[in-house]
Amino acid sequence: MKRTRPVGTITRGTTAPNRLRRVDRWLVGTHGGLLRAAAESPLIVDLGYGAYPITTVELDARLRVVRPEIQTIGLEIDPARVTAALGYVRAGLDFRLGGFELPVDRAPTVIRAFNVLRQYDESEVAEVWRALAARLASRGLLIEGTCSENGRVATWVALDGTGPLTLTLAGHLASLESPAVFAERLPKALIHRNVPGEPIHAFLQALERAWQTAAPIGDLGVRQRWIAAVRSLLPQWPIIGRANRWRLGEVTVAWSAIAPRDGVRD
Repeated sequence: MKRTRPVGTITRGTTAPNRLRRVDRWLVGTHGGLLRAAAESPLIVDLGYGAYPITTVELDARLRVVRPEIQTIGLEIDPARVTAALGYVRAGLDFRLGGFELPVDRAPTVIRAFNVLRQYDESEVAEVWRALAARLASRGLLIEGTCSENGRVATWVALDGTGPLTLTLAGHLASLESPAVFAERLPKALIHRNVPGEPIHAFLQALERAWQTAAPIGDLGVRQRWIAAVRSLLPQWPIIGRANRWRLGEVTVAWSAIAPRDGVRD
């Protein structure tokens, strides 16, 4: 494999145990079949894992429950971070120097890129998406998103070789005061589009109204309130998934319904 200079910009590197638990749980619960159906050992790439490799180690452990023979590779463009991660190398788990060029020898089934694009310009997102999605295995999935430092608020876009498919919002319900908290953690493609006239703004406003309307149900618990709020969106919004996902504090909507009017679409 020809070695090239890593492509990308070094991130702040902030990370912590369980910070990406929500997206990992969604990946296992929603796309576990993708791992089980792969003809050969699925390759999982964790792009830009940060200063401490714990979230890559956790991703490997969580997906290995679904498909024990996966191979997971954590990529970082900072050589010091790669060196620091080498103590975590084990059978099926490795760490390499690399960025958007993806220095791997076969097509990944899953690429996870979390908290990587926040420091880039919105105009750069589409090209990064296309470059990464083009490297995916057949039926492979790219998950690009962001989250709070404690992981209690997270959002991500799921893409395949055809482009973006869905947007997922996931929160820690016990500490959720309002769906408005998702606005500041939207993926780069959407965070500057949360303004009147843009579909993502309309969606967040609809979710907030639904949350407030469901307030009386809060007497039954915050989980029941969230489920009721999400269910009330069904007539107007293409919500994907069922109550078993909503009860975890998730809501997934088709990308086509919230895509920027004149920005990142594919």
